[in-house]
Amino acid sequence: MARIQNFDEYDALGLAALVASKEVTPAELLDEAILRLESVEPQINAVPIRHDDFARDQIQRGLPVGRFHGVPFLLKDLTILNGTVTTFGSRAFKGNVADHSSTLATRYLEAGLSIFGKTASPEFGLNLTTEPVLYGPTRNPWNLDHSPGGSSGGAAAVVAARVLPMAHATDGGGSIRVPAACCGLFGLKPSRARTPLGPDRMEGWAGMSCAHAVSISVRDSAALLDVTHGPELGSPYHAPPPPRPYLEEVSRLPGQLRVAFCAHHPDGSAIDPEVATAVRDSARLLESLGHFVEERAPDIALNMGAAMETILGSNIEDLSRIRGKALGRELGPEDLEFFTLAVRAIGAKTLGADYAAATATLHAFGRQMALFFNDIDIFLTPTLCAPPLKLGQLNMMSQDVAAYLQLSRRYCPWTAMANFSGQPAMSVPLAWSAAGLPLGMMFSARFGEEGLLFRLAGQLEQARPWKDRKPPVCA
Repeated sequence: MARIQNFDEYDALGLAALVASKEVTPAELLDEAILRLESVEPQINAVPIRHDDFARDQIQRGLPVGRFHGVPFLLKDLTILNGTVTTFGSRAFKGNVADHSSTLATRYLEAGLSIFGKTASPEFGLNLTTEPVLYGPTRNPWNLDHSPGGSSGGAAAVVAARVLPMAHATDGGGSIRVPAACCGLFGLKPSRARTPLGPDRMEGWAGMSCAHAVSISVRDSAALLDVTHGPELGSPYHAPPPPRPYLEEVSRLPGQLRVAFCAHHPDGSAIDPEVATAVRDSARLLESLGHFVEERAPDIALNMGAAMETILGSNIEDLSRIRGKALGRELGPEDLEFFTLAVRAIGAKTLGADYAAATATLHAFGRQMALFFNDIDIFLTPTLCAPPLKLGQLNMMSQDVAAYLQLSRRYCPWTAMANFSGQPAMSVPLAWSAAGLPLGMMFSARFGEEGLLFRLAGQLEQARPWKDRKPPVCA
């Protein structure tokens, strides 16, 4: 087959334009993406589930002529697609074939995307790295000894390696932004209930979880959100509708913004010096773009760790019971990783009153953050407080759960705040370490203000472009 020249120079909208002008066909784009994946997959181990024939069948029957008609795409292994395998990164779901599609997957298909596989996730999306026992570790294309982040590590690794320009991702505590930061990509977590999670679970992790994508361009993220946002049948609640298409926001100037920034850990302690320097450099960049910038952080005294453990534990216990019932047996260590079992144990002893108190704490946090944003527009922090960790440092099979949690909280204390409050937040690849590893900067906005983030992201993308900066392992 003839290769597509300069494939990796195009973002997803660029590839869709090639299809629309009949310069390439959807089948040719799919073949190119498959060849590119096969050239790097032995090194990065990012796509454990393939269903090329599903994509080819979709193309043969005729893809919908949507915004992304003919563009190849990958789902994260936490989302179901009718007739294909989804394992949730767990041995408990090995070989699990879906008999229907999620609402979000359906919207992707309606947009004309050609879905040919699933990207790696840690078990149930519980880790800040992607090293499931079922499939083994996914590696960072910038340095194969390091983690691509989690839980959307497979998605970020495959996009960073330029197999394709964007991929589906989910975020319950940072799982879009963390891998985007680790892999030098743009990753936006939408507001609570902006994108659908049904039909099986209409709300994820008491509203902390949401879904969107990682991408090489800001405009792809905006255009994808345009075709996926909005309530579904039975939605218990939904985010306010945007005033205009998100794609239009990317080219609009944000105006002078009031920005608060923090270059240390939320507890006031110091973080990695390179990361702290990158935050301050990003603050100076914002000032040079005309924004008002001050160093300030919210004062939050709520015990969010305990609330999150209660909510996660309850959800993992429920999912484990459902799967155990389907298999006709109780799940055990041969099915679930050690940390997952520990989280499940919390859920098994959680009372209804405990869960109600945890969700009340979640909502109280949201109010405190809303008050903090009364006199600012944007809050800038590091996405991560250190460069990407080495593989094996966050091991879900380790029996030292306390050490695992301590490292997690030192490494990634900021991202979950936007999940607690439901606010939109984005990781932008504005810096690299001396060792050549990406350092993402996180920008948060008020609830429902993805449009403002896209305007700022468009401005930052113009001021400090990142698309042409590629890792050593590249298709």
